[in-house]
Amino acid sequence: MNRSNQFSRRSFLKTSATGVLFFPQIVPNSVFGNETKPPPSERITVGFIGCGKIANGYHLSNLLKLGDIQALAVCEVDRNRREYARQRVEKAYSTSRDWKGCDEYVDFRELLQRKDIDAVCIATPDHWHAIPLIEACKAGKDVYCEKPLTLTIAEAKRCVEAARKHARVVQTGSQQRSSAFGPFRRACEIIRSGRLGRIKTVSVGVGGPSTWCDLPAERMEPGLDWNLWLGQAPMRPYNAILSPRGVHNHFPAWRRYREYSGGGHTDMGAHHYDIAQWALDMDASGPVEITPPADPNATTGVQYRYRNGVVMTHGGPNGCNFEGTNGTLRIDRGHLSSVPLDIVNEPLGDDDVKLYNSPGHHRDWINCIRTRKKPVADVEIGARSVTVIHLGNLAYWNRRPLKWDPQSWEFPGDAEANSWRDMPRRDPWQLPQA
Repeated sequence: MNRSNQFSRRSFLKTSATGVLFFPQIVPNSVFGNETKPPPSERITVGFIGCGKIANGYHLSNLLKLGDIQALAVCEVDRNRREYARQRVEKAYSTSRDWKGCDEYVDFRELLQRKDIDAVCIATPDHWHAIPLIEACKAGKDVYCEKPLTLTIAEAKRCVEAARKHARVVQTGSQQRSSAFGPFRRACEIIRSGRLGRIKTVSVGVGGPSTWCDLPAERMEPGLDWNLWLGQAPMRPYNAILSPRGVHNHFPAWRRYREYSGGGHTDMGAHHYDIAQWALDMDASGPVEITPPADPNATTGVQYRYRNGVVMTHGGPNGCNFEGTNGTLRIDRGHLSSVPLDIVNEPLGDDDVKLYNSPGHHRDWINCIRTRKKPVADVEIGARSVTVIHLGNLAYWNRRPLKWDPQSWEFPGDAEANSWRDMPRRDPWQLPQA
């Protein structure tokens, strides 16, 4: 991406009839940029798709502080949230003389048509991740997409295909890889350096799977495009639990329901299974056998077996818990411990494994947009991690064991299970081709 020549023509160079170049008499300092804020031509332009709790509390708060990006537009199906996000952007840039305003959209497709937007940040409910992500890649935009990356296995595979086909930088919102909440990278380096010996078992302590939505109908205030909020999901009456009206400071409970999410299992699981995958060096793979618990009513206890013999169980203490031949290690937000203690207390040596050291999740994304390198939570990493959880949820929902081929993204010889890789979709929101 190089818009510097375009900027030179449009912003401060003028040509006389004789071909002599000269500067206008008054040029704002903002045109030239400075050490912390480059000129407009060198800033990465961003649009925001989804403006709820996570967008307002995390993405807007962080990205609007970065001097080398410029927010141009917001998209949200709720009018109050949309207007609030637009006002936040305009307030952040209110003292900038090169600021031209923030546009707002209800339909993400209109935002993606903008040729002047380089990248998008997707922070919608889970069932609205894959389609905007794929269409953004096809439109030549780089993407930051909230976790869990997708609602289904088919979506996960298609997102990887779209990002690779169109050579897009896609960062999954698995911020623990950027160590925002604790020493997760260090824990993975310890494990992959062999401090625990051969890993035998892993447990991941997060919530359970989702269930089908059975909420009653409620009266809906004007200002929400409910049909568009539902998208590919079945048509059903409005209920405020799914989409609380206006600006709110809590995470709505659509995560409980299969039409929109995989429950607590995909919610925090997208963070902690992701760390387990990183520690096991499985970022391009996954388990090969999934076994549901014996109790048909249990919402924990699914087991995953990897080809190398490691068995991972859903349940146990919060976070990730590793058992090796040399000891145990537990990692959670704000917590890193081991038995014996010297496993985590002894500094890593020069010959130990060193993993990607992210400068921060948003900063890593922006840097990679410039360098065209893969970010710390690249699209395939997000796709593989969420697929582990989808496999577990399928075992819970269908109460039978599954065999999985991570390389073909298939249940070998199992037509019934292969039909579960995606969900029925309401027109016109079929899964796009890459």
